[in-house]
Amino acid sequence: MQVIRLEALSDNYIFLLHDYKQNIAAVVDPAEAEPVLKKLAELKAELVAIFNTHHHNDHVGGNKELIKQFPQVIVYGGVEDRGRIPGQQVFLQQSDRVQFADRIAEVIFVPGHTRAHIVYYFPAEKAGETGDLFCGDTLFSGGCGRLFEGTPTQMVDSLSKLRSLPDDTRVWCAHEYTLKNLQFALTVDSDNADLQKRFNEVKAYRSRGEATIPSLLGVEKRTNPFLRWDEPSLQLTVKSSDGVQTFTRIREMRNNF
Repeated sequence: MQVIRLEALSDNYIFLLHDYKQNIAAVVDPAEAEPVLKKLAELKAELVAIFNTHHHNDHVGGNKELIKQFPQVIVYGGVEDRGRIPGQQVFLQQSDRVQFADRIAEVIFVPGHTRAHIVYYFPAEKAGETGDLFCGDTLFSGGCGRLFEGTPTQMVDSLSKLRSLPDDTRVWCAHEYTLKNLQFALTVDSDNADLQKRFNEVKAYRSRGEATIPSLLGVEKRTNPFLRWDEPSLQLTVKSSDGVQTFTRIREMRNNF
């Protein structure tokens, strides 16, 4: 399974999964149809699945046109998003499985950004290889999504599920927010040497117009403050000894950054 990153809207990423053996494709969170259709035409591939993480239009905006062009495509989303995702046919819950080509993904229910958000986790096939996490707007490179429909407690629980995955998991999040996220992270975790190094690397990438996605989950665990709510130095910064409260205060600070 090859993952092809497509740019969309102002800062979105769409992920096209391509099975070159069968020449079929699936797409994760098609914000718009045009870049997907262009790449499919280039590959001469058939679209067989749309994997949506949540209902926001910058993740499902291309669904209707893609269904029109590929009437047999199957549209997946969370069960709690029933009626909110265009064309949804499959309603997924925690621990369900979905298959594309020869890979099987675990569905993880991660309310917080929305009440219905799910992610798709494809474990590594062999030792030494990377897994793939398509996490929508729950976990960002260096950050996490805003809480529109969920609570801080839900979001911490959701991020805990993702934090438990292997370090060598590639994190395919849906927006290019990394540089600003790390700029903020340095305001609450300034003594973190790994974070300082990462910020300089990302600044160089962005100065060259290069994408910062995917990141690696192991890097996120060391540098992303929204996965470090139980880190004593961060708790000291926000004057809290409680994990959820620490997360909440960091999220509020990021909202106003």
